[in-house]
Amino acid sequence: MSKNIYVGNLPFRSSEDNIRDLFAQYGAVASVKLISDRETGKPRGFGFVEMDDDAEADAAIEALNGKDFEGRSLKVNEAKPRDPKPRRPAW
Repeated sequence: MSKNIYVGNLPFRSSEDNIRDLFAQYGAVASVKLISDRETGKPRGFGFVEMDDDAEADAAIEALNGKDFEGRSLKVNEAKPRDPKPRRPAW
C-alpha cells in the first residue's frame, strides 16, 4: 500500500519535478501534487507526495522534515485522511 505524504512550507517557485527529485533520493515516487488556489491559480505553498514503499516514505519523512529547501524549512509528515465534505442540498 502506498503512503501519502504532506509537504508544507514549500517555496512558491517549486515545481512538481524538483519535489519529485527531492523525494526520489529516498525511493520511488508514485506521484506529486502541488496545490494551487482555485481562483488565482497561484501556488499555495504545500502539496502531497505519494510513495509506494512505506519504509522509503518513512525515511523521506524523517530526513526531510525541517530540512532547508530553497531557503524554507520544510514541514513533512504523513498526510491525514481527508474528511468527507457534507453534501449541500440542491435547492
